[in-house]
Amino acid sequence: MNTQQGTRTQKGARLRFTKMHGLGNDFVVFDGVSQAVALTPEQCRRIADRHFGIGCDQILLVEKPGRDDVDFRYRIFNADGGEVEQCGNGARCFVRFVHDHGLTEKTAIRVETASGIIEPRLLDNGQITVDMGAPRFKPADIPFAAEAEAPTYALKVGQHVLDIAALSMGNPHAVLRVNDLDSAPVDILGAAIESHSRFPQRVNAGFMQVLTPHDIRLRVYERGAGETLACGTGACAAAVAGIRQGWLKSPVSVHTRGGDLIIEWAGKDQPVYMTGPAETVFEGEVEI
Repeated sequence: MNTQQGTRTQKGARLRFTKMHGLGNDFVVFDGVSQAVALTPEQCRRIADRHFGIGCDQILLVEKPGRDDVDFRYRIFNADGGEVEQCGNGARCFVRFVHDHGLTEKTAIRVETASGIIEPRLLDNGQITVDMGAPRFKPADIPFAAEAEAPTYALKVGQHVLDIAALSMGNPHAVLRVNDLDSAPVDILGAAIESHSRFPQRVNAGFMQVLTPHDIRLRVYERGAGETLACGTGACAAAVAGIRQGWLKSPVSVHTRGGDLIIEWAGKDQPVYMTGPAETVFEGEVEI
């Protein structure tokens, strides 16, 4: 259901929720299978507000499948109320949620998202691996304004010309390599890249420091959320961009401010596999 056109959740209704995080990238998760949930953008912003609401980077909604070949439908709303296509850390929390809440006994599930089907798997050690699908590089698929596909693009931001990789992991990403992640102006450049006119649907801006061919540090300024402690699709995009340019080799350990992810990619047209944790923080009810 589109948040702009969908039916409003009845005023005064109480919804059960679960607060979760994947490496500090935090979520409010609603079970839309067992209870009716229809949130407006305004309600999403209120829930996500860290002073007046529950507080989160994104809101995740678990729904019944809309087709026969999947187990669930999965929707993601940013803190600004906008619905987005994909979220890697959210996908891992999704698996943990449906398993822990008895919505499925499967450890491997197929999930319908706005950007296509993903296939996450709960491992015996508690970690979760998600088949995030193959990255897309054609400018129209990202979307990104460019005359032709290229490994990197010159992007003019203010007085700077940045050399970025642009790709889609189900949502748009721009990846910039930096020498020192700690001193990188993530807030300033991240905001400018996110809203750059060449990205008509805005973009997630990743800042990557290469440590070794198998290790990187990463900070991501997320579209509609600002900088988060971790970004799953951002980790996938950074690893793919680095492998594609010959800086990295699979598997890649991605060190974020919230913790580590393992990203594997065999190359063109192959799916990206992301492995990492997902944890429940607390459960409660919220009045909408």
